[in-house]
Amino acid sequence: MAEQASPIRQTVLDNGLTIISERMDHVRSASVGIWVRSGSRHEEAALNGISHFIEHTLFKGTRNRTSREIAVESDAIGGHVDAFTSREVAAYYVKVLDEHLARAFDLLADLVTSPSFADEELDRERNVVMEEIKMVGDTPDDLVHEVFVANFWPDHPLGRSILGTNDTLATFNHDRVVDYFSNIYTPRNLVVAGAGNLDHEKFVDMVGGYLSALNDKPAHLSAWAPAHALRRIVLDKDLEQAHLVLGMQCPSMISADRYCVHVLNVILGGGMSSRLFQTIREEHGLAYSVYSGVNAYTDAGYLSVYAATSPDQVSDVIRLSVEEFHKLKNEPVSDAELQRAKDQLKVSIMLSLESTSARMSNLARQEIFFGRQFTLDEILERINRVTTSDVQRVAGEIFSSDEMAITAVGQLGSLDLDQAQIVTV
Repeated sequence: MAEQASPIRQTVLDNGLTIISERMDHVRSASVGIWVRSGSRHEEAALNGISHFIEHTLFKGTRNRTSREIAVESDAIGGHVDAFTSREVAAYYVKVLDEHLARAFDLLADLVTSPSFADEELDRERNVVMEEIKMVGDTPDDLVHEVFVANFWPDHPLGRSILGTNDTLATFNHDRVVDYFSNIYTPRNLVVAGAGNLDHEKFVDMVGGYLSALNDKPAHLSAWAPAHALRRIVLDKDLEQAHLVLGMQCPSMISADRYCVHVLNVILGGGMSSRLFQTIREEHGLAYSVYSGVNAYTDAGYLSVYAATSPDQVSDVIRLSVEEFHKLKNEPVSDAELQRAKDQLKVSIMLSLESTSARMSNLARQEIFFGRQFTLDEILERINRVTTSDVQRVAGEIFSSDEMAITAVGQLGSLDLDQAQIVTV
């Protein structure tokens, strides 16, 4: 029997633009995204927040459509048009019925090729982003993570807020925004990904009709690995609960140990059966919300534990968390617990890839971060390879000592953290 052709295909246009698609014959929808190979970590300090600001302002009018026309057309095709900016990428994407794909991409391509950046729209959107910054400040579970990463990677772009600051936003005038946009939104710095009921050749022709004329030029991105700091920060804020983040350095997203890190994270705090949930919530009743997470980038990463608890229980939550770190470092996990974590991780990955938008996102991310496509079978096989000794070895590296970065937000005047910096918010 002849080997079945892969549903994933890739084409690179003469100007360097990468187009990648995955055909899904069993669906009637299609998702397409225009991805930028850069995010907030590639900004100079004086330009902090400009990638996110551009993401907002692209929807505020082009040379062909007003902001209202963009909104009306988006609703008219009955799809979902959206965008986001992260520390390493930005993306503009749409999910529609397959019959509306051409119309949807016409709108999407217009956003990233013909923005007007009108002064009055920039002023309006600047205020919107400033309100977004205030919203983070009023949301303690978001605020504690923002403060944590700023102090874990101080004086590095990865530690800065994706949103920028009021001071940097004030400098984003028309000329400055146009200059940054024209240097970053170049064909070699873009990836167009599509997934769903689509034909690759027709998809390439459609994309090329809008983007093949873009001038080929380098984006001149700058990035370097951060050095982490083990700062202990207490923010004095009038809250009923205390919000806590503990964090340690962990392998990057492209490390050979990345699968092991995610298995370890599931065991530690990745669900209701995890050690942190069972110990801190179920056995001791100290928190309603407690979990761990992995934040990994191309050259750095950290594993963090978050909990929301009463101020007088913060020390107990820290103590119990550290005890779980010690157990993972000093005692091998059981075969049953390891298998349960693997199964949970594999199911999560498989379920997350059932939609066209998730497949589209997966195509773009793998191309940007790895330069190749990992099949689902390959990912599952690599998870299966993780052993108890792998988990214990990586735990030993992550939890090599009791030194860790800690950020706490709330009324914590009585909290005794050695060498903690007290900040009033």
